[in-house]
Amino acid sequence: MKQIIDLLRPYNYWEDVPKYNIGFRRDFYLNRLTKLTGNRLIKAIVGQRRVGKSYILRQMQRQLFDNGINGKNLFYLTKELYELKEIDTAERLKQLIDTYLHIYKPAGKVYFFIDEIQTVKDWQKLIVSLAQDPTKDFEVFISGSNSTMLSGELATLLAGRYVVLEVFPFSYKEFLTINNLPNTKENFITYLTNTAMPEALLIGDNEAKMFYFQALKDTIIVRDIINRHKIKEAQLLEDLFLYLLNNIGNLISVPNIVKYYKNRGRKVDFQTIANYLQHLEQAFIVYQAQRKHVKTKEILGNLRKFYFTDLGFRNYLFPSLTREFASSLENVVYIHLRRLGYKVFVGQQRYSEVDFIAEKGDEKIYIQVAYLLTDKKVIEREFNPLEKIRDAYPKLVITLDDMTISRSGIQHKKVWEFLEEWEVKRGGE
Repeated sequence: MKQIIDLLRPYNYWEDVPKYNIGFRRDFYLNRLTKLTGNRLIKAIVGQRRVGKSYILRQMQRQLFDNGINGKNLFYLTKELYELKEIDTAERLKQLIDTYLHIYKPAGKVYFFIDEIQTVKDWQKLIVSLAQDPTKDFEVFISGSNSTMLSGELATLLAGRYVVLEVFPFSYKEFLTINNLPNTKENFITYLTNTAMPEALLIGDNEAKMFYFQALKDTIIVRDIINRHKIKEAQLLEDLFLYLLNNIGNLISVPNIVKYYKNRGRKVDFQTIANYLQHLEQAFIVYQAQRKHVKTKEILGNLRKFYFTDLGFRNYLFPSLTREFASSLENVVYIHLRRLGYKVFVGQQRYSEVDFIAEKGDEKIYIQVAYLLTDKKVIEREFNPLEKIRDAYPKLVITLDDMTISRSGIQHKKVWEFLEEWEVKRGGE
């Protein structure tokens, strides 16, 4: 294990400050992570591949070091390195940690940062042991790209003794900051029709971005889903991915999808489609918004909407779909609300639908998202469902219009102003 420690030295603060790039500082997440530290809770950072989880782990490590924590007390392991492929079981990981503790003999609290932990077999019991051992002063941070890492045995072992920080691609505000841009409609449209993936934003050529998203999609679908779940109908999974891209913001159900494929002469069954949708969600590449009755608060039926973590999959793999501005706007607003910590539902009334009901604690907001309020008919369509709701919670109409209107106490927001304003007010800095 001494050789592995030698490999890890350039990534750790044991003897010197690492030379690697820690990237654009994402205070939105670091502030939240900082508030969660100082206890024995396991901090689990989750999200789709390449959204920046590793950078946030490294930024947290640097923050602790800058705040006076001895570098010998910071242990960082990234399972992305090929040279570390042999650290593939909990037993080997424990041997590595024991070797580190023996060599550096850190005094006081030790902070462990383990990136992409799900690649280590039986990691759960070891992590629980590290975090919960009353004879040790350890604090553990882990990251992973599949939501199942926090289900099953780990959930049973921890019984609530962990916290989750879900990471998304760059917000619109982060996009403006990193590019030193003002908040304008034109810059928002660039954000909408481009990508928010941190690495992809550094790629200037559209064809190169297309290759990037093709490779990312293949990695998620093949490595995280097909290989992990022993999928036999790989082409059906690929086709389902495209089906969801074509139906962002539309109410769909598993029976709808089964019928769609059967009408095209393909043999599919309900359970297979349901499983594949679940696998895509577990890989954090898509999210679903269930329907919720506005008045009774009841979760309704099988119909739901699906949204993608990043529109780059649509914009660069299927550029013809970029003309679907309305659904792309919905996708951006949905992901923004999720980033801010809201649970998001589709609101259902007797004769109408509300795009989103966003809930967080005692807070609730009703939201309609539209491309443009082009005429009285469209204005009626967007405002009327909100006017039918009799409670006193805030109600918003969010559009790409240059001008806003006022009606029945309902706020009309320009989407680019809404995104920045809400990240500051409800997300913090």
